[in-house]
Amino acid sequence: MNPLKISMIEDVDDIRNSVTKYISFHDEFEVQEVFSSIEDFQHHCALHPNFQADIILLDIGLPGMSGLEGISHILERLPDVDIIMLTTYEEEEVILKALCTGACSYISKKASLKQIVEAMRIVSKGGSYMSPSIAREIVNHLLGGPKQEQNSLTERQNQILKALSDGKSYRVISEELFISVETVRSHIKKLYRQLQVNNKAEAISLYLQGKIK
Repeated sequence: MNPLKISMIEDVDDIRNSVTKYISFHDEFEVQEVFSSIEDFQHHCALHPNFQADIILLDIGLPGMSGLEGISHILERLPDVDIIMLTTYEEEEVILKALCTGACSYISKKASLKQIVEAMRIVSKGGSYMSPSIAREIVNHLLGGPKQEQNSLTERQNQILKALSDGKSYRVISEELFISVETVRSHIKKLYRQLQVNNKAEAISLYLQGKIK
């Protein structure tokens, strides 16, 4: 049986090298081209129209076009390829967008190299894989979100509220937490509803008074 052709789109050299090196130790897989951006992938496909891949490991935070934007471009060129997201982004909105756009699996970069290879095996057999933390986000979404007390926030909401109380901007918060500015805004809207406040000042006031669990 021929090994499955694996490609990767990842701009961080250390991650790209460690993942592809580990994959190459397994005879069932063959690492093909690796790219640092969606644009590099498109350029390669233009020069090599016969390029094929069975699985593509795709990051989201790429220079130029994001991985989320790139999914449709990849599938336009390789309609049968399985796209596995391998990223630091673990936000509900991002996960759902990736899966709805055409990715078949979603793995956190916190996953071990062994888990990444196991995910590829599952995908190669027609299955789908999600890191446990990612699966929990999806379950929470399907169940309408975890039930919380009024002043009980999620860990991520607490992180964002603390950052707001430190005077940090949405942009700085997004960079520190590796999430988009839009995701920061979404979390803030949710925590306003949860705390039953109307603005940042009221939310920060509750936080500083120690009234948030």
